[in-house]
Amino acid sequence: MLSVAVVGSGPSGVYTAQALLQQSLVPDVRVHVLDRLPTPYGLVRYGVAPDHEKIKSLQNSLRAVLEDDRVTFVGNVGVGGAEGVSPARLAELYHAVVYCVGASADRTLAVPGEGLPGSYSATRFVSWYSAHPDVGADPFVLDARSAVVIGVGNVAVDVARILARGADELRATDVPRAALSALEESRVRDVHIVGRRGPSQARFTTKELRELGALPGARVVVDPAELALDPAYAAPDGLPGALPPPAVVRRNLEVLRGWSAAGEPAADAGRRIRLRFFLRPVELLERDGRVAGVRFARTAPDSGGGVRDTGVYEDVEAQLVLRAVGYRGVELPGLPFDPVRGTVPHAAGRVLRDGTPAPGEYVAGWIKRGPTGVIGSNRSCAKETVASLLEDAAALRSRAAADDPLTVLREWGLRPVEWSGWLSIERAEAELGRSLGRGPVKIPDWPGLLGAARDGDR
Repeated sequence: MLSVAVVGSGPSGVYTAQALLQQSLVPDVRVHVLDRLPTPYGLVRYGVAPDHEKIKSLQNSLRAVLEDDRVTFVGNVGVGGAEGVSPARLAELYHAVVYCVGASADRTLAVPGEGLPGSYSATRFVSWYSAHPDVGADPFVLDARSAVVIGVGNVAVDVARILARGADELRATDVPRAALSALEESRVRDVHIVGRRGPSQARFTTKELRELGALPGARVVVDPAELALDPAYAAPDGLPGALPPPAVVRRNLEVLRGWSAAGEPAADAGRRIRLRFFLRPVELLERDGRVAGVRFARTAPDSGGGVRDTGVYEDVEAQLVLRAVGYRGVELPGLPFDPVRGTVPHAAGRVLRDGTPAPGEYVAGWIKRGPTGVIGSNRSCAKETVASLLEDAAALRSRAAADDPLTVLREWGLRPVEWSGWLSIERAEAELGRSLGRGPVKIPDWPGLLGAARDGDR
């Protein structure tokens, strides 16, 4: 038997487990999928917007893998942290360990005022309305009139959409009670989505973009003068002697063109989502000890495909600022780490220690390649890592491994939550929803999750 631990139960971790199950070179494989949280699915549970039911339904296919008889879910087991198990000790229990721990930190703006109250990462905001237990129930009081979201990717569009969407529309989702109540009382009327470059460099997909225009009670506003600064907007079929813009860029520009033609909505038009371009944040402004706005430098396209500052500045009022400028991998104590790339050094998924492959240690997902691609990109990434692992299988099986790793983990003082505990959490969330006249509602705190999991063990 080949005994493998996969650390992380998000898409990259589950796709790694799936690739191990589907191969035939080593037919007798046992996989333990470990997670620091007592719940599976990673960013599919805690990073996908609650109103994106189609993407959230990916949990069903991930579930099928985790319910396979050859796979054991082991929740509530941290790896590398002070209260968890070190990579060195974990290596004593399995023939191989594949780390699929993602990129959990957010990038910063590195501008004055970024630490003011009212300034947050979009990651924290997403975790709040997704009921991540590390965030807690009530860090956001949405008494702001105007919010600025810095970044022009799908995460920025997601958080802007949640701010602009009515709470009644979210009642049918699994948004936790505290977040739903705060969104119900929200005073936000203007949401600015701001990028330092033009719309042709924006990272959002056309589907996400169009969803903004379909929100009841909200209008999208685009400044035609800012669009006109973009060379791709001015020449949608491409500049002379250059390739035409990609299809997604052309589609996005066409959507933006339609919104810009609609003009400024009336003052009583409900919520307004303002898409802004060619503005670089240089400072968060303060009033009464809190964020009161963002100072932007106006940029313009340069000859190299980037942007340059023009010397013109613009202040945008905001009592809430969310930065959505990308993710970054976090060092896992006990594993090598490249602080520049924010990844674990590897060769085709094999962890490199001082440039040499470390026996039995592998990586997959964002901690391997950086925060790039979509959820499906993790499948091919996992297959490459598993192929490397299988090439090493003969040597790996000569290593010692525990007959019953869960018993050893308990002897070490850990309290693993197995699949039965997760099913108990699911039942508790369904019951909570029924008591509120809703569908399943997420439990947002550690005591609630662990209490529900232990109920399933009794």
